[in-house]
Amino acid sequence: MEEMRCKMHDLMHDLAESVAGMESSIIDSNKIASDVGEKCRHISINPSVIPLFKGKKLRTLLRSPYIETPNLSEETWDFIIANCRCLRVLELNVLNFKTISPSIYKLKHLRYLDLSWNSNIKILPKSICKIQNLLALKLDGCYELQELPKKIEKLVNLTHLPCCSCFGLTHMPRGIGKLTSLETLSLFVVDKDGSHGGADLSELRLINNLRGELRIDNLGFVKNAKEKFMAANLKEKQHLRSLVLLWSDGNDDDDDEKSLEDLQPHPNLKELSIGGWRGDAQFPSLVSLLTILVKITIGSSNFKHLPSFAQLPCLKELSIADCTESWWRRTKPIDDDSNKDDTTVMGTTTMAFPCLSSLFIHDCPLTSMPLYPSLDDNLQLRNTSSRPLKQTMKMNTTSTTPSSLTSSLPLSKLKIFYVDNIEGLDTHMADECLQHLTGLKTLEIRDCKEVDLESLQWEPIKNLSELLIGNIPQLVSLRRGLQHLVQLKTLKIRECNGLRSLFPVFQHLTFLEKFEVSNCKELELSAAGIQIFQDHTSLCSLSLENIPKCRHLPEWLQHLTNLQKLYLIDLPNLTSLPDEMRCLTNLESLYIERVSQLEARCRKDMADWHTIAHIPNIIINGLYQMLGSPADFVIEGPNGKKRKMLQNIWWFIGAFGRVIVRA
Repeated sequence: MEEMRCKMHDLMHDLAESVAGMESSIIDSNKIASDVGEKCRHISINPSVIPLFKGKKLRTLLRSPYIETPNLSEETWDFIIANCRCLRVLELNVLNFKTISPSIYKLKHLRYLDLSWNSNIKILPKSICKIQNLLALKLDGCYELQELPKKIEKLVNLTHLPCCSCFGLTHMPRGIGKLTSLETLSLFVVDKDGSHGGADLSELRLINNLRGELRIDNLGFVKNAKEKFMAANLKEKQHLRSLVLLWSDGNDDDDDEKSLEDLQPHPNLKELSIGGWRGDAQFPSLVSLLTILVKITIGSSNFKHLPSFAQLPCLKELSIADCTESWWRRTKPIDDDSNKDDTTVMGTTTMAFPCLSSLFIHDCPLTSMPLYPSLDDNLQLRNTSSRPLKQTMKMNTTSTTPSSLTSSLPLSKLKIFYVDNIEGLDTHMADECLQHLTGLKTLEIRDCKEVDLESLQWEPIKNLSELLIGNIPQLVSLRRGLQHLVQLKTLKIRECNGLRSLFPVFQHLTFLEKFEVSNCKELELSAAGIQIFQDHTSLCSLSLENIPKCRHLPEWLQHLTNLQKLYLIDLPNLTSLPDEMRCLTNLESLYIERVSQLEARCRKDMADWHTIAHIPNIIINGLYQMLGSPADFVIEGPNGKKRKMLQNIWWFIGAFGRVIVRA
């Protein structure tokens, strides 16, 4: 879910402060901490100045979201516990501490405890179970947390136990099933070998008020699966919105094919994910009973066949990744060159998705499936066949949408299209696609060796705002056809080793705001006399990465008067910065990563310092490690908790690359 931010007018802010009076305060300095009076009840504070706070009747202590604190000292813990005994709300997220004071139980009035995104926490003190008034214990993003407290059932009032991304959990404590008031339980981990004495699935039986998402890990290790799956009583959890079922290498019992049906959730379920199935079963027929499903995700599974999800009337998003299964068997071969409508091609009009908005097919050799002419949001095809796409484009959409008064080309409302290493996709078919995709806003095309981008007709997608081109070795230059993309705001070019020039089209992209080029070994950027950006003032972000022939920054750099961010990454032959850098008066941030000959020259008072001294933020090697490979998995927390992931990696499998946490 996207983060929502609202900006308050200064007058409204002043009014809020006036109404709050002395009971609420924002404390971000030593002076303010020592000046706040005894009547203060609610504070947002820099944790490092907590020991200076004098109030002893505090009800709410929130960590200031804009200040980073490397750790939470024992002194600070002791102060909170000794002086804030009336606390109801304690928020200590993203503070990087490893241990929690065992004396925390003395905060006996505590209702809400937020320890999320503290990735170094491995255990919680047993004494935390003595805080019997606790309603919410937030543990999201505590990656190293190994277990929950053994006596957790003593938290009889606990309503919310969010623990997303707690990858280190090995089991759930016995007795957790007694917490029948739980409305949030993000994760339930099956004990793999029983060595931890963990809870089994039957403890979920009476926790029927669950809302939001429930993820169950290690289902492949469940003994007597049929019995335990039934005991989990998922069918009674009528408020559950999303269910994630993850298998793993385990002891798959002979009756597992039947036991899949025994995981039957309540028909109110909106989202279902199944990952890691390694058996040889049919896809569970239970899906046909989930008539209001809007999202299905399947990953790393070996089902014999998939059902026709096209029969689900509310399905809007379907994701299938790393699977070897096929769809159904056909009675007749399909003529790829047929111009007939979908009724003839598919044999029945029910074999097209009625309201699907987003479709993701990754690493699956699917050559036949329900078609998707009405897709209007996102289509991602990676390492798969082009046949369903070709058939979809030949469809007459009015045959699957009889209520529509007008006919339109299939996929004409699609906004996002990613295509990567698609078998059978050539220049002719790509051109046909572009003729249909008139509503497209984002296009990513990678590793399509049979597509000649220089020959494509780009005019039909003239409203495109973002374009990514990756691993197209035969691309030599940006041809004039791209000049039709007059609304383009973002252009990214990666791993195009044949690319030699950005000409002749670049000067036509006058709305471009963000440009990234990386891993282009033959690209020349600094040809003498070339100033393609001379009249181009919209660009605000420029990233140059791994361009061996870049020995000097290009002359046109000085004309980027609106540039705010400049990334120079892995440029082994770049030896200095030009004096023209001083022309970039709006530049706010300069990132230099793995440019060995620049590192010393850009330090304060060194050779190139005079060219960049006006830039407020200069980051050189390692200060901000999130500028590494684009393949990194980035988590921004605690407020937004944005999660950006490689499109080829699926969250339900947990196979992440380097994980970076940014406050």
